[in-house]
Amino acid sequence: MWRSLWRSIDRFSLQYFKHVINELQKIKVVDMHNRELVVDLLQSIVEIVTYGDRQDSQIFECFMEHQVLAEFVRVLKISKNSRIEAPLLQYLSIMIQNMDSEYAIYYCLSNDYVNNIITHPYKFDGGDLAQYYISFLRSVSNKINGDTLCLLVKVHGDAVVSFPLYSEALKFAQHGEKMIQTAIRALTLNIYNVSDDMVYQFITTPPVASYFSDLIHNLKEQCTHLDNLVHALEEMGVNQRRKELLLKTDRIVDDLYYLKDILCVGESRLSKVVTQNVLNLLLIPILHPLLHSRQSDGSNLSPITSLYIVSCLIQVIGGKSIVNYVAGVLLYPYMSLSVREAREACLSSAFFSNFNDMEKSSCSTESEGAESVNESPLHRHLPEGRILDFILSDNHSLSLASLFLLLTLAESKDLEDLLASMVSLSAMQHGMVMEESILVKFMPQILNALLNVLASEPPTTVQIKWHTGWFLRKLLVFQGIRLDEHNFHLFNTSYERSCICVEKELDGCWFDHIMDVLRNEWASCKTALEESSQSKDPLFLLEFTICQIADGDATSSHVAWQRMVDVVKLKAFISKGEFLEKSSLDSIVVLPFDSAKNLASGLSSASFGSEVSLGSGIPCRIAFSNAGIRDIYLIPVARGISGKLLLVEKHPFRSQRGVVIAIAPLAGLSPKIDEDQPTWLHLRIREFEPRINGGKNRSYNTKEFIQVADGRWTIGFPNAKACGAARLAILEETSKQRSSVRNTLGPLFQNDYGGGSSDRQDGRALV
Repeated sequence: MWRSLWRSIDRFSLQYFKHVINELQKIKVVDMHNRELVVDLLQSIVEIVTYGDRQDSQIFECFMEHQVLAEFVRVLKISKNSRIEAPLLQYLSIMIQNMDSEYAIYYCLSNDYVNNIITHPYKFDGGDLAQYYISFLRSVSNKINGDTLCLLVKVHGDAVVSFPLYSEALKFAQHGEKMIQTAIRALTLNIYNVSDDMVYQFITTPPVASYFSDLIHNLKEQCTHLDNLVHALEEMGVNQRRKELLLKTDRIVDDLYYLKDILCVGESRLSKVVTQNVLNLLLIPILHPLLHSRQSDGSNLSPITSLYIVSCLIQVIGGKSIVNYVAGVLLYPYMSLSVREAREACLSSAFFSNFNDMEKSSCSTESEGAESVNESPLHRHLPEGRILDFILSDNHSLSLASLFLLLTLAESKDLEDLLASMVSLSAMQHGMVMEESILVKFMPQILNALLNVLASEPPTTVQIKWHTGWFLRKLLVFQGIRLDEHNFHLFNTSYERSCICVEKELDGCWFDHIMDVLRNEWASCKTALEESSQSKDPLFLLEFTICQIADGDATSSHVAWQRMVDVVKLKAFISKGEFLEKSSLDSIVVLPFDSAKNLASGLSSASFGSEVSLGSGIPCRIAFSNAGIRDIYLIPVARGISGKLLLVEKHPFRSQRGVVIAIAPLAGLSPKIDEDQPTWLHLRIREFEPRINGGKNRSYNTKEFIQVADGRWTIGFPNAKACGAARLAILEETSKQRSSVRNTLGPLFQNDYGGGSSDRQDGRALV
C-alpha cells in the first residue's frame, strides 16, 4: 500500500535538476552548519550535468540558462571558514574530465568562470586543498585546444597580458609533493603543445620565462646534493647509500626528460629559451671548472659527478646545440690550427658564440695584465688536453667516466661531421680518413690503461673491472685490432686473477650457486657488453665510489652473495681471451654420481616432513623458541653439486627412521665449536634465497635484496668428542660438494695461453 503511494524521484530528470539549482541559489552563506548540504547539492549538480552532457541536451541547456558555474563562483565567495573549496574543486574536476561535447567544454571555459575559480584567494594551509586545486587545473588543461585556449587568456592589443591557468600553476612548480610536481609538468606540456604565437611570446618573455631558469637552478642544486652524497664522509651502508643515490639520480633524470619533452614541442622560441638556460646555467658552470687545470675552491662539482651529469645531458636531452657545444669544448685543445679554422667556418654560429658565453660567465675576475696580446679569449679559457689526461689517469673511476663521455658523444646522431671525425672509432667516416680522431690516435695508450685496470689487484673492485671490460670490448670491436704482446700479457694476467677470484669463491658460502649464476647471468652479461653508450645508464659512474666502501659485515652471506655474482660475471667476460660462449656453458655437465650410494641419494632428495633413515645420523639436542629442547639427529649429506644438512627427529613408532624437521644448505654453515662449551656446535644459516629477474634474459637481482642477518643454530652434543665428530662430518660432506662443483667448472680453468707463442707474436683479439 505504502509503495503505491510513494513516488520515486528521478535524480537525473530536468525537473529535479531545476530543484537542486533552486536550492543552491537559496544559500546566502556557507559555514560549518550547512556545509554538508552544499556539498550534496554540488555533487548532485555535477552528476546530473555529466549525465546530461551525454544523454539529455535539455539538462545542459538548463545548466547554461541558470549560469550554474556562476553559482560555483558565488559559493566560493560566500564561504566562511567552511572548507567548501576542496569538495567544490573536486566535483568541478570530475565534471570537466567527463565532458565529451566540444560545445559544453567551450561554454565552461568561456565567460571567465574558470579564470575566476583559478584566481580565487585560496588558503593553502598544508592540507589536501592544494592537491584538489592542482587536479582541477590539470583537468582544465586536458580540455584546451587551439580554439579554446583563447578563452583562458587576457589580451591587450597584440600581446597576452594574463594567463591565470599557467601563472597560478607555476606557483606550485617546486612543490614538495612529487604528485603535484608531476601534475604541473603535465599541465605545462599540455599548454605548450596547443599554444599560439601570442601565448608563446608570453611564456618565453620575462618575468614568466623565469620558470625555465628556476628549473635549471633547481636542477643544479640537485646536482650539488648528489655530489655531496657521492662523497659523503659520514658512515652510511652501501645499500642505504645506493638507495639514496637512486632516488637523487632518478629526480635529476626526470627533470632532464621534462626538459626534453619541452624541446620536443618543436617551437623555436621555446626551444631557444630552454637550450640557452641549460647551456648558461648548467652546462657551462659544470664544464669549465671540470676542464680547467686550476684548483677548485670547493664550490664546484667533483669531476665524477660533473662527467655523470654531462653524460646524462647528452643521452637524455641531446640536440645539436648541446651535443656540439660539449664536443667542441672537450675536443678544441686537440684540434690543429687548420682544423680549428675549418671548424670555425663550418660549425653553426651558435656553437662558437657559446664559447663567448663561457668566457663571460667564468672568467670575469681574471686579470687582463697576465694575458698575451696574441692570445684569443677562446684560447685563453680552454684547457690543454684535460679530457685525455682524465682518461689516462690512475684514478680508474675518473678514467672510465671520461672515456664514457667521449664514447657517448661518438655515438650521438646530433654530432656534426667535423667533430664526429675527432671521436670516431671507425677507420673511415664521413668520407674522411681518421687521422684526426683522438681515440684512434691514442688508442694504444687507452687500451693499455683499460687493461691495467682489468689486471689490477684490490682495492680495484669487480664492478670497475666489469665495466672496464665493456669499454675494452667496444673499442676493440670498432677498431678490429689485436692486442700487442704487452697488452695481451696484461689480459692474461686479468684472466689468471679472475680464475683466482672464482677459486676463492669456491671456498665461500655460495659456492653451490656458482654454476646457476654462470648459466643464468650469461645472456644478461652478453647483452650488457653489447649495449651502446647511448642506452647504457651512466649511473655506474657514481656507483664506482660507493662499491669501494666497506659495507658493515663483509662476512655476511648477503654481502658474500653480491661479491660472488660480480666475480662470476667478470669470469664470464674474461675467459680464454674472449667472451664466454653459451656453447661452452652447455658443454659443462654435472658429473654422474655413484649410483651405489643409495642412502645418500635418498637423503639428498629429502624435504621438510620426509621420512628418512637414521643410520648415519649423529644424536644431538637443539632448543627451538616455541618447542623447547628436542632430541634430534644431525645428518650432513652431499650428492654431486648439491648438499644439505638435515635435522631429523626420531619416528615415534619406527626406531630406525626419522622425520625431517629442518633443512639448511651445507654451503656457508661454517661449523665452529664454542670456546667455553666444547659440546656446543655453532652453525651459520643463510636466511635468504636469490631471486631471478623475469624476462627473456634470466639474471639475478643483486640490488633489490632486503639485507637480512644470517641465522644461527647452536646444537648440543653428549660430549666434546661427539661435537668434534659432527663438525668433521659436516666439513667432509661440504668438501665433497665443493670438489664436485670444482670438477664441474674445470673447463673454465683450462688456460690455453701457454701454448701458442705465435699467437703472442701476432697479438690476440678479444672479440
